[in-house]
Amino acid sequence: AAAAAAAAAAAGVGGERSSRPAPSVAPEPDGCPVCVWRQHSRELRLESIKSQILSKLRLKEAPNISREVVKQLLPKAPPLQQILDLHDFQGDALQPEDFLEEDEYHATTETVISMAQETDPAVQTDGSPLCCHFHFSPKVMFTKVLKAQLWVYLRPVPRPATVYLQILRLKPLTGEGTAGGGGGGRRHIRIRSLKIELHSRSGHWQSIDFKQVLHSWFRQPQSNWGIEINAFDPSGTDLAVTSLGPGAEGLHPFMELRVLENTKRSRRNLGLDCDEHSSESRCCRYPLTVDFEAFGWDWIIAPKRYKANYCSGQCEYMFMQKYPHTHLVQQANPRGSAGPCCTPTKMSPINMLYFNDKQQIIYGKIPGMVVDRCGCS
Repeated sequence: AAAAAAAAAAAGVGGERSSRPAPSVAPEPDGCPVCVWRQHSRELRLESIKSQILSKLRLKEAPNISREVVKQLLPKAPPLQQILDLHDFQGDALQPEDFLEEDEYHATTETVISMAQETDPAVQTDGSPLCCHFHFSPKVMFTKVLKAQLWVYLRPVPRPATVYLQILRLKPLTGEGTAGGGGGGRRHIRIRSLKIELHSRSGHWQSIDFKQVLHSWFRQPQSNWGIEINAFDPSGTDLAVTSLGPGAEGLHPFMELRVLENTKRSRRNLGLDCDEHSSESRCCRYPLTVDFEAFGWDWIIAPKRYKANYCSGQCEYMFMQKYPHTHLVQQANPRGSAGPCCTPTKMSPINMLYFNDKQQIIYGKIPGMVVDRCGCS
């Protein structure tokens, strides 16, 4: 399997090569066949990366642009930092592994509607207020909230009127707290107020921006005891429909959230991850930092370095095969197969800002430049 993997790796290295040799890799201690093979895999991977970059950028050879020429050309370019910030090249550089991958199967939540529920008795006095508490699942609380609106239905008015709507944050009552007792404000903490002009004789749905309050609740879930909603007209009549009982069906307050769910999820451990000091002989992913300055590739503006990683190790017939049928084919025709090889099973792109051979600054995304996972196939 090792010989087959070496042949496959060597066959993948083609195209023009840089005039400067790849950085030499320090020799491994004697008597360590696995270490020698690992060193060979690193060297092949570096040469393959150089060849792939030139090929994918459609360059016959590395542009002949020295560091001094780069310094002369950069001031003529658009604001470089703005370009770097826009495309987040720092994200391509040496970042700690988060072992996450894009979830391409599960649906991503976009809109969440949370209906008002009864408040906890701890915030009530003589059974009031019964409304409103909003419950959010941990999944929603870990999303990025783009927009949050509280919707309240206001009863119709017989004539045009000015309505004062206020939102009060509820807190548990202290021992001496009563509806008319001292220590006012223990449960009534105003967080929003709004002046509304009503002209219609039909009911009116009013929306209130609630994003900041929601952020506070998500940061400190224990502070979410609910809210009290009032909307008084000049005569003192509360027009806000907050009753959760019969007769108010479909008119209950609700919260509308527009969220952006993180589609990266913890990945299954389908491949091994090792470090350079590992004695693991099986197929494994090893760290490899590509340093373009060490290549003498000053024409690459950013990133200067990135984590490419590489695969190395032995593959047993039943170990981490990429496809289930691989083992069946090998069992049916053991002499017709060279055996599974340790190879990348998942790769991701990098962003690159570089000078082309016409001394123009180009931004490009190069696919398949980072090994995310290794396996046997």
